[in-house]
Amino acid sequence: MMSESNEDNGIEGLAKNPPPSAAPSQEIKREAIEFIKMVVWFLIAFFVVKTYVVEGYEVQGPSMNPTLNDRERILVFKLPHILSQFRIFSGIEALKEGDIVVFDSRNEPNKRYVKRIIARGPKSSTSKTASAQAHNFPEETVHVRFDMGTVYVNNRRLHESYLPSAPQPCDDRMPDVSLSPGTYYVLGDNRVVSKDSRSFGPIDDACLVGKAVLCFWPPGKIRFLR
Repeated sequence: MMSESNEDNGIEGLAKNPPPSAAPSQEIKREAIEFIKMVVWFLIAFFVVKTYVVEGYEVQGPSMNPTLNDRERILVFKLPHILSQFRIFSGIEALKEGDIVVFDSRNEPNKRYVKRIIARGPKSSTSKTASAQAHNFPEETVHVRFDMGTVYVNNRRLHESYLPSAPQPCDDRMPDVSLSPGTYYVLGDNRVVSKDSRSFGPIDDACLVGKAVLCFWPPGKIRFLR
């Protein structure tokens, strides 16, 4: 009788234990789910950062020499410009004269340019600037003209220390341009070869991607941009 009881207890004990392979299988399943979650969150974060915060861009061509060279890679900060489109953040001055910007071409699909802002149209809510008042330019405009290769904004000569040291010929027959609110006049630092607002006119605010803040490639030439 004792032996039968022991055998019964042994059988009951074995029946209560889960199959040996059940626990490892569930653990692998949990780890797989956690890994998938991590990948999904990473992709979401990457999309948000790339779309709204910062994005890399490769410089193509010599139009921004000597500031930027062909094939260098730059970091474009997008968030301030995006926020400035909303009324609650209207006080943010995301972009100003002298900034290097990346923008989408209006006429060439999937084409982007990197240039420097030379002048920007006034905010629609502002009155005439003192310079515009002095020279009787229309309210809500900024005037750009060329003279002997020198750029004048509202008859104020620009001192462009970022230009190459060698003289750069410039076609003074370029027509004068008046900028309205929400537009920007952009030029390449290498004026001889640059395709910029002299050929395609001022760019609209909607075309702007963001401000170039850092050159991160090649590693030996990492630097902040200004």
